[in-house]
Amino acid sequence: MVLAHTHDKPLGIVLSTVTDSSLNTLIALAQRAEHYGLDSVYINEGRGDAIGTCVAIALSTSKINIGTNIANIYFRTPYLAAQSINMLAEASKGRAKSGFGISHREILRSIGIEMGDARSRLETYIKDVKTHLRTRQEKNAKKEETPLTPIFAAANTIESAKIAGKVTDGIMPYLSPISSLPLLLSSAVSEAKKTGPGKSFKCVLSIPTFFCENEEDAISAAKYNLAFFANLPNYRRQWRRAGFAEDIDRIKEKYHMGASRREIARLIPMDLVEEVCVYGKSIDCRKKLEAFRAQGVDEPVLAISPVSEDRNQATLRGIAGISAR
Repeated sequence: MVLAHTHDKPLGIVLSTVTDSSLNTLIALAQRAEHYGLDSVYINEGRGDAIGTCVAIALSTSKINIGTNIANIYFRTPYLAAQSINMLAEASKGRAKSGFGISHREILRSIGIEMGDARSRLETYIKDVKTHLRTRQEKNAKKEETPLTPIFAAANTIESAKIAGKVTDGIMPYLSPISSLPLLLSSAVSEAKKTGPGKSFKCVLSIPTFFCENEEDAISAAKYNLAFFANLPNYRRQWRRAGFAEDIDRIKEKYHMGASRREIARLIPMDLVEEVCVYGKSIDCRKKLEAFRAQGVDEPVLAISPVSEDRNQATLRGIAGISAR
C-alpha cells in the first residue's frame, strides 16, 4: 500500500552525489520517494554529474518531478547545460526543473577552477542557458515539444536573490535561516516583477533534516552537520546577517586555530539549529516544515542526514516517516 504524504503543498527530497552512494542506489531512493507520494526528487552536484543522474532517475520513474539542486555553473558551458536540460526534459516528459549555483571559491580552487566574479558570472550563465533553450524550442516549433524547463538559482544572500529575480523562475536557497526568508524572497520577487507583471516565481528550500525519536541525538547530529558548513564563507555570511555574527566569528577563529569539527559542533548555537534545520520525531518535523512554508517557501526539500545509522537507511526511514498518515 502506498502511503502518500498528507501535505496539500509540494514536498521534495534532495539526494547527494557528494556521498559514496552509487547511481543505482540513488535511483532506488528516488523510486521509493515516488512510491510514498513525494512530489520531487532533487540531485546536488559534488562528485557526480547532477543532470546526468537526473536523466537516469527520469527514465526509472513515471510521476515524481526531478531537478538539480544545485548544478555547478563552473562544471559545464551554458551550451552544454542547455542541451543536457533538453535531454532531461525529454527523458522526464516535462517533469524537470534545473537549479544552478556558484559553489565555493576554495573548493573550486582545490580542483583547479578560479571562480572570478561569481555573481556576475551566474547572471550571464543563466541568461545564456535560457537563450540556448529558447533557440532550440524555436527551431522545433512545429514539432511536439515539452515546455521550457524552469530554471532556478541558488540564492543565499539578497544580492544573489536579486540576480535570480531578474533571470530565473525561482530561488533554491540552502541553510537560509527561517527569519531571513521573507526578505530574501521579497528581494527576488521585486526584481522578477520588473521583468514581467504576474510572472510566477517560486522558492524551493533545501532543509537539513534529522529524523530521530531521541531529540538530543538529533540536535547533536544537526550541530555536527552545521559545523562542516560553518567553515564555508558563503554560509557564514548569511548566518552573520541573520544575527549570529558573534557566534560565527568565534567559530571562524577556532577553525583557524585548528579546532576539530567535533569541537566546532559544540559552538553551534541552538538558535541557529532552530533557524535552519528540521529535527526530531516525524510529527515534529512536519510542524516545522509548515513554519517554513508560512515564511514563503513553496516547496520544502528534505536534505536528510543520518543521526545514528547509515545515510541511505536514514533516507529510506525519513521518506516513510514524513509520508505516513
